[in-house]
Amino acid sequence: MGRRCGTSLAVTMALLGFLSGPQLRAAEAAPGPAAECEHFDALRQPFFGDLHVHTRYSLDASTQDTRTTPAEAYAFARGEPLGIQPWAVDGAALRTVQLDRPLDFAAVTDHAELFGEVVLCTDPQSASYSSWQCRVYRRFPRVAFYLFNFQASQGNRLGMCGEDGALCREAGLGPWQEMQNAAAFADREGGCAFTSFVGYEWTGASANIANLHRNVIFGSAEVPRLPISFLDANTAPKLWRALDETCVTGLPGCEVIVIPHNSNLSDGQMFLVTQDDGSPITAADAEQRQRLERLVEVMQHKGSSECYYGPMNTADELCAFEQLPYDKFSGNSLPLLAEAPTPEDGFLREVMSVGLAQERALGVNPFKWGFIGSTDTHLGTAGLVAEKDFPGHGGAGVPAGESIPAGMTDNIEYNPGGLAVLWAEENTRASLFAALKRREVYGTSGPRITVRLFAGADLPDSLCEADNFAEAGYARGVPMGADLPAMAAGQVPRFAVSAQQDPGVAATPGLPLQRIQIIKGWVDAAGAHQERVFEVAGEI
Repeated sequence: MGRRCGTSLAVTMALLGFLSGPQLRAAEAAPGPAAECEHFDALRQPFFGDLHVHTRYSLDASTQDTRTTPAEAYAFARGEPLGIQPWAVDGAALRTVQLDRPLDFAAVTDHAELFGEVVLCTDPQSASYSSWQCRVYRRFPRVAFYLFNFQASQGNRLGMCGEDGALCREAGLGPWQEMQNAAAFADREGGCAFTSFVGYEWTGASANIANLHRNVIFGSAEVPRLPISFLDANTAPKLWRALDETCVTGLPGCEVIVIPHNSNLSDGQMFLVTQDDGSPITAADAEQRQRLERLVEVMQHKGSSECYYGPMNTADELCAFEQLPYDKFSGNSLPLLAEAPTPEDGFLREVMSVGLAQERALGVNPFKWGFIGSTDTHLGTAGLVAEKDFPGHGGAGVPAGESIPAGMTDNIEYNPGGLAVLWAEENTRASLFAALKRREVYGTSGPRITVRLFAGADLPDSLCEADNFAEAGYARGVPMGADLPAMAAGQVPRFAVSAQQDPGVAATPGLPLQRIQIIKGWVDAAGAHQERVFEVAGEI
């Protein structure tokens, strides 16, 4: 375990994608009571998981011949082997994968927009099974992938869905209930060793097919009858309002958070500071966003969204880590519609400065986040982040019925994805969801690195050598994700950081840590984004 203490002028900060905008006051950040598990720790412990997992009910996964059920995805997360495509004629899997260490938690987050379409086109008894759209789905999955997803991205249902899309909405009840049942079973069987969350993906897109996607995670089994999809609420503000109406205020016991992902592919449209009609957001709008969008997914298999590296910004060479070469989702399959990314295309360090500028104007910062990682696997392989023998997360991008090229695991620019890490008292849904809400979280690009940070004006110089590091940190300061209290005249924030390498397993031991950095971001008097990288420890 390595620790480093010191002072800095940073008030809003990010620790290499591990930690972001503050949220709670010191009193609220202190550990609370309750204990359901034998391994309860009032000073909290790190739990590793994946909150972005697709199974056969996501149309893009099903058209790539993913057959994993939600129950099988949770079983895989708990350590069981899983067969994946390609498949033999008799249905046997020709590849099998298994985690070297089970996850502590996971959420299946299938795309809500096309639940019903997948069911209608795969059930011979459905009223739409013989429609031309379903025949295309079964015979030409690559064509169906583009047709169905393009229509959904524009907020439209296909004709097979019947008047007002009613057939598809009703058919979607089955997958949604199966997802809930699978989560309930996994949570019950996992005991204090594994937690599941009910969730889904709201698959929003702009007119030019830039990514606006968000995962919606619920804190309990109390969830809306059907998920709010992009077809129901075609902008982020509409999604937040609908979640408030159907969950927060409309359904007792329902709690929810929204997690944007892949803002690096949003063409700068993920985090707008305008309302749907183009007028500036109000303080109430910023407060709603801050309350619901408490986290952001900074790392997954489609790249890192932390910061930009290129001709327009060469200040931090580590920003080149897993940066994709295009600025919107369509860049992979429709390169003529894409351009090279720029710092303003949704990279989170830049957006956090926009939040500071909004706070000056409105009194509320809409972009105060905790950072997490996840995989966005489309094989149902939650937490499959090992680089050795990596099978891809999207069926190698090959549609059902076509052979996977030898040696090709996925689109060449993709990576195995990341993990979410939560500091919580115990491995229960209530404790982990509380960690998500207070943002005491971080993300990694796969390794199970343990990182802890406390900040405050009164942290003692001896804290890093103290046996009661966490206890003193909570008592004298605030943890990652929390607001720093106002400083008295002459005071400056002090930071204490603890980092431990992934211990790995016998066959694959973890690698030594290279360095710890703290990145200070701020807005200057002219309103321009500024940042500085502080080398805290390690190789400099």
